[in-house]
Amino acid sequence: MMSAGTSDSIRAETGAAGPRAIRRVPRSSGEYPAQLAAVPWAPEALYVWGCVTGDDALAVAVVGSRRATAYGLETAERLGADLASRGVTVVSGLARGIDSAAHRGALAAGGRTIAVLGSGADVIYPPENRALARRIAESGAVVSQFEPATRPLPYHFPERNRVIAGLALGVVVVEAAERSGSLITAGVAAELGREVMAVPGRVTSAESRGAHRLIQDGAALVQGWEDVIAQLPARWRACIRGPAGGDGAATRPAEPRPEGDAAGVLDALGEEPVTIDEIIEKSGIASGRVAALLVDLELGGRVRQIDGKRFVPAQRG
Repeated sequence: MMSAGTSDSIRAETGAAGPRAIRRVPRSSGEYPAQLAAVPWAPEALYVWGCVTGDDALAVAVVGSRRATAYGLETAERLGADLASRGVTVVSGLARGIDSAAHRGALAAGGRTIAVLGSGADVIYPPENRALARRIAESGAVVSQFEPATRPLPYHFPERNRVIAGLALGVVVVEAAERSGSLITAGVAAELGREVMAVPGRVTSAESRGAHRLIQDGAALVQGWEDVIAQLPARWRACIRGPAGGDGAATRPAEPRPEGDAAGVLDALGEEPVTIDEIIEKSGIASGRVAALLVDLELGGRVRQIDGKRFVPAQRG
């Protein structure tokens, strides 16, 4: 934990997040992340909600599109979980889409994750991620180079992306359009001599064009956590542990598939996020019934609602 002698405690409150302590950690402090401190342009101080530990030096960033596909969300969440369960800290930017999915995966695996903000650590953006930020702070850290109360202005995010790259041994881009901010993160990682990796997507998906360009330019192709670990320096590969509790997916009993109208709603979901109107049109089920079923399926872990009131199948197993 951080000691009072090396950081200043700041009290702040943000909407539903409630009061919490944010600590200022100067670059001169031993509590400042070592990976980032080694970078010449590292911020002079970080504002930290939660706790950054020495174990967070074994970190990989998982970043990507805010307008992710269902495939991208599932891939990012699975990567986050697989890496975190093996002792890797998952770093991302708390943005909608891929970033949030990577954080969720790490938390679901009981691992550590760090969210880097383009605003003050007390100004959670997007606001719907306040609950997610609180969970991250409880078992990892929410960090920012910006002072508390700083608004999420557009020119802050490229700086945020640089810090993400500086904290990690490597960057994995799951989905990214041709002008995605995730490509900035990857570019900074390459400049620092860190590993750059990308997940291939559908050739027809605009959200995968940036990732495909990275692969064409020499980024390592990632199909699973093993490919990520293989790219890390040998000293860090030796630190990888087996997943806590073993591979639960092999022994978890299969849940029965919903029947009737619920099955019809699930069948209306595909690789791309869909709106409730599209589900109604595809399934032929009345609007009120679809709305009720979506609530039940979301509570049962079968469906996830993402930004724009769009729906995707939830990751299973």
